Amino acid sequence: MPELRKDIITGRWVIISTDRAHRPTDFLRQSVEIRGVGVCPFCPGGEGKTPPEVLAYGRNGGAPNTAGWSVRVVPNKFPALGIEGTLDRQGEGIFDKMNGIGAHEVIVETPNHQGSLATMDEHGVEEVLWAYRDRILDLKRDRRFRYILIFKNHGEAAGATIEHTHSQLIALPIVPKRVREEVDNSKKYYGEKERCIFCDILRQERESGLRVIAENEDCISFSPYAPRFPFETWLLPKRHGSAFEDAQQGLYKSCAAMLRDVLRRMDAVLERPAYNYVIHTSPVGEEANEHYHWHIEMMPRLTKVAGFEWGTDFYLNPTPPEEAARFLREAAVPVS
Repeated sequence: MPELRKDIITGRWVIISTDRAHRPTDFLRQSVEIRGVGVCPFCPGGEGKTPPEVLAYGRNGGAPNTAGWSVRVVPNKFPALGIEGTLDRQGEGIFDKMNGIGAHEVIVETPNHQGSLATMDEHGVEEVLWAYRDRILDLKRDRRFRYILIFKNHGEAAGATIEHTHSQLIALPIVPKRVREEVDNSKKYYGEKERCIFCDILRQERESGLRVIAENEDCISFSPYAPRFPFETWLLPKRHGSAFEDAQQGLYKSCAAMLRDVLRRMDAVLERPAYNYVIHTSPVGEEANEHYHWHIEMMPRLTKVAGFEWGTDFYLNPTPPEEAARFLREAAVPVS
């Protein structure tokens, strides 16, 4: 019989089809293939096709906006929000509005057009995480911004319009509703129990082992108890930390190793799926706290959101997280 499961953090319900669970081979999908025809704007030699970079690693003293970089960050050529101007908050009758002020940047993760976070070495993935950190710390100095979102769309089905592997950053003048609910519910839980809800989840998942995929010295990956999507995976640092950008240096190395490991497992089990991931971190001005725990949520694109989900905010998941975790845990992944 199907199960209704409640997400303890958000209060959202999901329907898990435990009686006719989908195996990895049951999903109809197209593997992400990188063709690499011609020189794209994110390849070395294409630096003049992007706005001037705001950050680059690996050039060792070379001129800005030239080849030789290992990670490069540029403003999005077609930004969702504009960096110049004031918010100008105002009402329009009973409605509220403000100017579309923000920052929208692209993190080009490697100069290799054929590369991906799953195929890069651990040092390369770690550099990407450091680029996230450096850009967050820089943009936090702008008092107009209340939240800085890091996300990745991998593959056309996940929303990527350029196949060269990259992720994005959007700085917002408001805290998104989804983030505010998660932070506030975590704060409520802490107020009642004087414990971080994520630390409690992490402790219980490690004790049961049913949904754990992998762990190393500092990080753990697991399938959440009430996942919205099949093979949804969370990555958490084992030690409490409320802000991604405030993590200690060694944690980025461990996190990079775990992120790469999970993506390689997904590639092996799900045949290089399109996916999204999002870094969940504390809002600007609320970084140091005991109730919130930064983490990464990873969602392979295996099913579509349709009318039922839009109408109810329930999600239909045809693969129990225990089964998804088992498939990923037992994946044959190369050691290197």
